[in-house]
Amino acid sequence: MVTETDQQADRSLDELVGVARQVSTAVQTVISGKPGAVRLALTVLLAEGHVLIEDVPGVGKTQLAKALARSIDCSVRRVQFTPDLLPSDITGVNAYNQELREFEFKPGPIFANIVLGDEINRASPKTQSALLESMEERQVTVDGSTYQLESPFMVIATQNPVEMEGTYPLPEAQRDRFMSRISIGYPDRASELAMLDAHGGGSPLDELKPVAHASDVRALVAAVRDVHVSVPIRQYIIDLVNATRVSAELRLGASPRAALHLLRASRAHAALDERDFVIPDDVQALAVPVLAHRLLPSAEAMVGREMPDQVLAGIVQRLPLPSR
Repeated sequence: MVTETDQQADRSLDELVGVARQVSTAVQTVISGKPGAVRLALTVLLAEGHVLIEDVPGVGKTQLAKALARSIDCSVRRVQFTPDLLPSDITGVNAYNQELREFEFKPGPIFANIVLGDEINRASPKTQSALLESMEERQVTVDGSTYQLESPFMVIATQNPVEMEGTYPLPEAQRDRFMSRISIGYPDRASELAMLDAHGGGSPLDELKPVAHASDVRALVAAVRDVHVSVPIRQYIIDLVNATRVSAELRLGASPRAALHLLRASRAHAALDERDFVIPDDVQALAVPVLAHRLLPSAEAMVGREMPDQVLAGIVQRLPLPSR
């Protein structure tokens, strides 16, 4: 017998899939040939996380971030990170009001539903640290006063590889607050030809209209929270995280926050597949994009040119699957 609660959950899941498909279709009108990157960005949004888009210049990092933001009817602010950017330029500042003869708070660009941080690793570590509190606790503290951020709240940051000139490496605490890292990569021949046709005479981003509202995203996030995660799946996530901590190829393993992010992302991944329960495939599909950017290779691994992505992929392949 189907109860009213079950019917409401089913409707929420159907709505989730429908709205997510509309957002995905809208974004792919701007970013062609990269459905995996678009889906991963949607997964992070529904899992209440933040995403770091890292790749070489010119592959569409900023375009992906702006397309996702414009497809949702909510407040969006962009911050261009530069070496002279100050923390108060992001969080806001108390300014003296001559008429009222008192200080009043002027909110910074962090007070938005979606914050686009372009080339985040071109700012100094001091400025990068201005995002730490807002990304983890969804609040901002300025001069002893705490201000809550609205929901949904998502930081979409882009960065060039550390080998590029004029960049600073992101601190470990900053990287650990990003739920997932996306590497777009170069498009295939057909996609790049389609890009020349679509972007040659103008930008499809200018014609992109919102297909969802902030209230829709809040409802979808609530639906994702109800996706069931069994005890064996939870244990599998813990085993996977622990394996990174004892690996000889890694000198810094995944944190407890990483395990929580992997759990939340797996719920969103299952919901996008129209399931109200998580399976091992969800965890395996997200292990590398959710965990790899937090890991640091050992000296031996660096000599052998073993990247954390490769080490983590090997761990996922060797780790036994959870039994019923």
